[in-house]
Parts: sequence; structure tokens; C-alpha cells
Amino acid sequence: MSLNRNEKAAVVDGVATQVARSQTLALAEYRGLTVEHLNKLRVDARAKGVYLHVVKNTLARRAVAGTPFEVAQGAMVGPLIYGFSEDAVAAAKVIADFAKGNDKLIVKGGAYAGKALDANGVKALASIPSREVLIAQVAGLLKSPIQRMAGVLAAVADKKGGGAEAAAAEAAPAAA
Repeated sequence: MSLNRNEKAAVVDGVATQVARSQTLALAEYRGLTVEHLNKLRVDARAKGVYLHVVKNTLARRAVAGTPFEVAQGAMVGPLIYGFSEDAVAAAKVIADFAKGNDKLIVKGGAYAGKALDANGVKALASIPSREVLIAQVAGLLKSPIQRMAGVLAAVADKKGGGAEAAAAEAAPAAA
């Protein structure tokens, strides 16, 4: 189905709006996937805040022109599904995780921070923990020394406290 000029402009504007809000672009070839598989991929992407869309490559190139994602234009060949995400790893993670379970989806490339990524780069980006997990890990790192210090202080207090109680117990029988 061909689009008229106004419909093409609307598609480019919609993708460009999403591009402006995104940190990551992941591209994958979907040739051979069933509609059921694509729907499952879209549901998973939607749940993780990833904008996943099949766009004509010429329109996608226009949408990313002048943006940090322009570096990925060389990979925009063939039947591709485009994943954009505000989270730095979400788009790469959704596509790479789905590709692990389905050999028909082939990771082609992407872009992050103005740098083009090949398929291995997208998979490496996908292996990075999500923002929430990283925050939890940093909080755990900050909490660990404080917990150890509290444990040491409690042990010192118990030792001193135990010593005072023992001295008081020894003094009580002598007074009687």
C-alpha cells in the first residue's frame, strides 16, 4: 500500500517526534516472522516503554536526519523494525532478548550516544542492566559500608556493655 505525500509527512513527523525523545535506536530484520510473533514483540516492547514500529527505510532516514541516530543510516537496508527508547538499554534489550528466542528476528544494528552500533554492539548494550537495577546496585554499595560500620559499633557497644554488666554482677554478691 503506497502512501500519499501527506501520509508520508505524518509518518516522518511521528517517527521524528519519537527520535527527539529517545536515547537508543535498535534495528532488526523481521523477515519470516509471523504476525503472532510480531504482536508478542510489540506487547513486550510496549510494556518496557519502547516505541517499536515498521517504517519504510526512506522515511526512517528522513526522520533521523540531523539527529544523533543519523549514524545508523548505513544499516537501514531491508525489511526492518525500528525500536526507539528513552531508557538507554530498553530498545536493545527488547530486540536482543526476543532474537534469542526466535531465530527469524536478526539484530542488524543501531545507534547510541551518536555512535553507530553493529549487531554485537546492540547485544552488548542489551546486556547492561536497566536503570532501575543500576540504581539499586549503587544504593546497595552505599548501604554496605554503613551496615558494616553499624555492626562494628554494635559489637563494641555490646562488649563494653557486657563488661559493665559483668562488673556489676560481681560487685553485687560482694555487697551482700
